[in-house]
Amino acid sequence: MAITAQLVKELREKTGAGMMDCKKALVQTDGDIDAAVDFLREKGLSSAAKKADRIAAEGTTYILAEGNEAVILEVNAETDFVAKNEKFQVLVSELAQQILAAKPESVEAALELSNAEGVKIADQISTAVATIGEKITLRRFEVKTKTDADAFGSYLHMGGRIGVLVVLEGSTDESAAKDVAMHIAAINPQYVSRDEVSEEVVDRERKVLTEQALNEGKPENIVAKMVEGRLGKFFEDICLLDQTFVKNSDQKVRDFVKAAGGNITSFVRFAVGEGIEKREDNFAEEVMNQVKGN
Repeated sequence: MAITAQLVKELREKTGAGMMDCKKALVQTDGDIDAAVDFLREKGLSSAAKKADRIAAEGTTYILAEGNEAVILEVNAETDFVAKNEKFQVLVSELAQQILAAKPESVEAALELSNAEGVKIADQISTAVATIGEKITLRRFEVKTKTDADAFGSYLHMGGRIGVLVVLEGSTDESAAKDVAMHIAAINPQYVSRDEVSEEVVDRERKVLTEQALNEGKPENIVAKMVEGRLGKFFEDICLLDQTFVKNSDQKVRDFVKAAGGNITSFVRFAVGEGIEKREDNFAEEVMNQVKGN
């Protein structure tokens, strides 16, 4: 396939590799971004093998817990200034209350919910857009439930730039549950435990690590052992329970949770705007166009 400048740019942003290296990787992999990332890692050319998607959109995350139910949601706006607007914050709070009460299955279903005055959420957002003057969207949400024997752990970082909601099962230690939520906000694990990581993901990482070791000139007879050791570090990077606890470097998260008398089987972590490409404004060009128009 044709290797476009946009494709090269995307790979460069994901890996931090040079432009020509990115182009070569895309040619070698016939334009497959994921395969190109692996190719660059195998050659030791990727400086950001595990780089999160660009965080571009503004807005906030919000968590509401009532009894044994809780909801975490993300609502986007165009600027950080509006995200701090009181009217915007009131809207977010009202949306959380309505979603937690009705527990819709999707964003589309949530937009059809009506408040006590019979106004749909979609119309509530439209009214806010007209009042505030920016595009506002309900992007995503997730509802969690627990029993009286469990505890919710919730944490909002930087006023809602990152939101985390966990359920500590088998323990009512809310402080411990919040500590785990704070850890998740800081370290950003992808899974709870190794059991959740698919064989496909593990096999792909094993292949990359094997090629890395061979390209480093390591003897073939010790490569397999090296790869298994490096896989352990890979699991530590992505699995919550395998990670070193941020509040105690001598303790794994699994041990902290066990000491609290509970267990964690799932978590939700939202970072505002993750995966949304932000418009890149060329302010110099914009000013010049205004000057020419006058």
